[in-house]
Amino acid sequence: MLRWLTAGESHGPALVAIAEGLPAGIETSTKDIAHALARRRLGYGRGARMKFEQDEVTVLGGLRHGLTQGGPFAVQIGNSEWPKWQAVMSADPADGLGELDALEPGSASQARSAPLTRPRPGHADLAGIQKYGFTEARPVLERASARETAARVALGEVARAFLKQAAGIELVSHVVELGPIKAPAGLVPLPSDEERLDADPVRCLDAETSARMVAEIDQCHKEGDTMGGVVEVLGYGLPPGLGSHVHWDRKLDARLAAALMSIQAIKGVELGDGFELARVRGSQAQDEILPGRPGVHRQTGKSGDDIDGAACPETSGVHRPTNKSGGTEGGMSTGELLRVRAAMKPISTIPRALATVDVATGEPATAHHQRSDVCAVPAAGIVAEAMVALVLADALLEKFGGDSVAETRRNIEGYLAELAERGLEIAAVAASPSSSPSAAEEDV
Repeated sequence: MLRWLTAGESHGPALVAIAEGLPAGIETSTKDIAHALARRRLGYGRGARMKFEQDEVTVLGGLRHGLTQGGPFAVQIGNSEWPKWQAVMSADPADGLGELDALEPGSASQARSAPLTRPRPGHADLAGIQKYGFTEARPVLERASARETAARVALGEVARAFLKQAAGIELVSHVVELGPIKAPAGLVPLPSDEERLDADPVRCLDAETSARMVAEIDQCHKEGDTMGGVVEVLGYGLPPGLGSHVHWDRKLDARLAAALMSIQAIKGVELGDGFELARVRGSQAQDEILPGRPGVHRQTGKSGDDIDGAACPETSGVHRPTNKSGGTEGGMSTGELLRVRAAMKPISTIPRALATVDVATGEPATAHHQRSDVCAVPAAGIVAEAMVALVLADALLEKFGGDSVAETRRNIEGYLAELAERGLEIAAVAASPSSSPSAAEEDV
């Protein structure tokens, strides 16, 4: 069982994350985690904070000479902007007049210390004030901020390393919609496309669509507004049988959905063709199961789009000519390509301030506006990768156990060999090309 927690505030001294249950022998490093955090800062339309704030990574436990030790893994992500916020976010009470009262009138520090009594619509501000009995939103927004996802990405990087080293599972994400702009249906990036995607300003695989998305962000910025979009995470190399049908909380698709919905501003999740399947007949919605066969067969990255495959060995095995379900059935992985999408609403901190109520006076007011992004959808894909990695790592350990990476790998190999003996292995298919035409578009 893999358990993990994060702690810390957006403008506090650091974020801290701890994961328990990771096996020994995962190869990773501070450099790997720092690279993952740098990917989280990518994307056109990000705010100024992404440019000047650096993530200072310190592994506090569970890693020695580049290998996990089997104990709890702990990491700290320091906030390079902390000196500016020490008075506002001090853990200890102020003495005498207090640091806040002593701040220079009109200074940036005094502005940071001002009570935030005008909650932003769409944010956690008002509900948090109501729930916890606060008189202002600062204690709420500091923890509710998407800055917390840096800690998730740090742990997700270790989970990704485990998945690849133990099971050969690889993940990749990309932006498929940004505001009203949609990428062409049928784009199916490979893990090898990661560098290309990260080099694109909006992490879109199609250059023409990317240019239109950038233009849409520019227009949104001019109008003082924010934008949302849709990201897709693909998982290659999953064995069949992760998750279970026997209880609601062991279903893999349910766990993926919950993990992705926990990301700030995510309002919808679908697996495979998702909502599109509700619009077709049952005979068109299922992934038929065919016997494996020698020669070349074709695997579908999305319903209706054929992707060239590779020669299959002359064994029985099974394969599916389509993947409408997105790689899960009955709460379990099928061994086909995992496809999961998450819809992110526009950021709630809007320069063109919305109507609210001042909780200190009860009078109508305009919402607070603090420094924010115009669009954080490209970064949401990196966070979504991390959450999918953590869920899959947990499901892999649940199924195969192992106190070391080598032991987990042996258990997986034994399971797959037993499936092959029964003629139930998933027929091998070569990695698909980056794109192909699709017969159907998907909605979230």
